[in-house]
Amino acid sequence: MPAPSSTGWPRRRTTSSNRTTPACRELLDRYVAAFEKADVDALERLLREDAVLEMPPFLSWFSGREEFGRFIRWVCARRGPWRMAPARANGQPALAAYADGDGVLRAHSLQVLAIGKDGIARNVVFGSPALFAVFGLPASL
Repeated sequence: MPAPSSTGWPRRRTTSSNRTTPACRELLDRYVAAFEKADVDALERLLREDAVLEMPPFLSWFSGREEFGRFIRWVCARRGPWRMAPARANGQPALAAYADGDGVLRAHSLQVLAIGKDGIARNVVFGSPALFAVFGLPASL
């Protein structure tokens, strides 16, 4: 088992059951490219029609490709540029999102993705930069 972090949780656990397939990696690469370019049309094409975006602990969530895309379009218009770094959370592919803060890309949120055969089914966004340390990710890029 990996060495525990300061919180006592293991930094990373990798088993053959949670490795990302080549098709999943390709989809993630396309998602990252679209998100970093704020290309919401390209991002929407990667989503399932019934995709869900949620951001605990907030009560709002977005259901369906169109609503998901509308919210991301709003986010991209108000903050950026973005950079993403790969991560894993709960055996699922995840992305650490860094946003511009006065010329420095700072930890913003962790996106945990559920990916199906036909695209991204769910994105659970945890907007706590403190999580980056738990995952062994830098606070800024």
